[in-house]
This record gives sequence, C-alpha cells and structure tokens, in this order.
Amino acid sequence: MTTTTTVCYAEVPTPVGTFVLAVTETGLVASGWGSRDGLAARLDLAEVHDADRTASVVAELNAYFAGELKTFGTPIDWRLMSGSRLRVLQALHEVPYGKTVTYGELARLSSSGVPARGIGSIMGSNPIPIFVPCHRVISGSGLGGFSGGEGVETKRWLLTHEGYLQPTLLDL
Repeated sequence: MTTTTTVCYAEVPTPVGTFVLAVTETGLVASGWGSRDGLAARLDLAEVHDADRTASVVAELNAYFAGELKTFGTPIDWRLMSGSRLRVLQALHEVPYGKTVTYGELARLSSSGVPARGIGSIMGSNPIPIFVPCHRVISGSGLGGFSGGEGVETKRWLLTHEGYLQPTLLDL
C-alpha cells in the first residue's frame, strides 16, 4: 500500500463564496470556504501543482452549482477521519441530493453509537463539506446550525439549490 504524499489545491468561485479543494493521489481529502492556507496547515502534505489532478473535481463542483450534477463521482480520501466519526461521515456521504436527514436519523443510519447531539459536533468538523453533504443534516425543529460559508444562510442556499427548500421572495 502506497502512502499518499502530495496534495493539489484549487480555488473555485461559487455562488456561496470561494470554495477550496484539496486533492491527493487518492481523492478529495478536504474542502471548504476561505483560503487554501487554512487547509494546507491541517493537511501537512507536500504541495504539487497539477491541474489535471484537480480538473475533474473542479468540473463536478461547477456542474453541481450549475444544477447539472446531483451525484458526485469524485473519490474521497478519508484519511482525516477514523472510528465513529468516519462511520457517520460515510453514512452522510450516501444521503442523496435534495434529501435531508435529522441528526438522530444520521446517528441511526451510521450505527456509530454517537448520540444525535454528537452528530452536530461531527458535522461542524466535517473536512469535506458539499461532497460529504453536512448541509443535508437538519434538526427535528428546523435547519439546525452550519459552520461553512456564511453559516445557516449558506445551508439554506444549498438546500434551496437542491430543491429541498422553496425559494423565498428574497431569492427571486
């Protein structure tokens, strides 16, 4: 088994802000809002510049935001996760476009033994938002929180984009 030793970054402008992608030889290892420096500090991998490695991930993200892609085919590099956190995020990865689960439902789906309250903490530390769709996890009484982008407004935008929520007059 070879150890992945390099990472390539791409910064993609999206309707919800600049989104950064970090791609290893294995797949997408991290993503998020902000600068690539924040991701680089977490990963501690040698950076290489290889536009071919990030091209398909960038294309999928652009197609998602254009409303042309509902299922990501990008391979995921799960190295930043282990144990019950990994089980929860892998279960979340299977939640389809336009659908949501509650924190409690995700706890049950993952068979991780993590209580619903702990699911929220795992969502807040998800290293691969959008591709591992933590925006699709809602509370039993509303949207719940969201730590990406502009917070719950970004979550609302993503769920509206996916057709789960109806647009408001502010969106028209």
